[in-house]
Amino acid sequence: MKTTLLKSEDYTRSPWKNGGGIFTDIAGAYRAGSPTRDWNSLLWRFASTPIVAPGPFSHMPGIDRLQMVVGGRGLVLKSPTQEFDEREPFTTVRFTGEMEIVTALEAGPVEVVNLMARRGAAEIELVALKEPADRSLPAGTHLVYAASGDCGIRLNNEDFAISHECTLKVELTEASKLTLISGLAVLASIRLIG
Repeated sequence: MKTTLLKSEDYTRSPWKNGGGIFTDIAGAYRAGSPTRDWNSLLWRFASTPIVAPGPFSHMPGIDRLQMVVGGRGLVLKSPTQEFDEREPFTTVRFTGEMEIVTALEAGPVEVVNLMARRGAAEIELVALKEPADRSLPAGTHLVYAASGDCGIRLNNEDFAISHECTLKVELTEASKLTLISGLAVLASIRLIG
């Protein structure tokens, strides 16, 4: 097990693909040997961003997306064929980057986290840990993000305190046990394929 504390002051910023806003990049991975770290070389990415006005989402062919509201409420994503209801915070929705999506804000601006992965390169999961409980983590990369104040977790038998908006990156070669001790955390899990 390898753990790395990612501090909020070290996160980088980058524009949305369509230029409509700014991501706070928390963690990500790109194809080895790629000359540039861009949307074409992306394997996976975990980021937060404010959505302050209704508008279209970026077109991201070949990318699977998970999204969760972590601040504010009332977000609905609308596509020509369905709606994705994120009115309640800490609800995860899954959609593809090819979908035409426009946001509706029913109660003002929101803050969301996004976990994105190249289809076929990684399997991803995004869940909110709201109550003290044990959870089994498979081998892979896991990001424990303190989205709403400080939180405390235990990994196997080691305790970690994570400050608000910081992230504990956990790289596992075998299954381990995570316990939420205090606070609320968002858990992003990534398992590379092949």
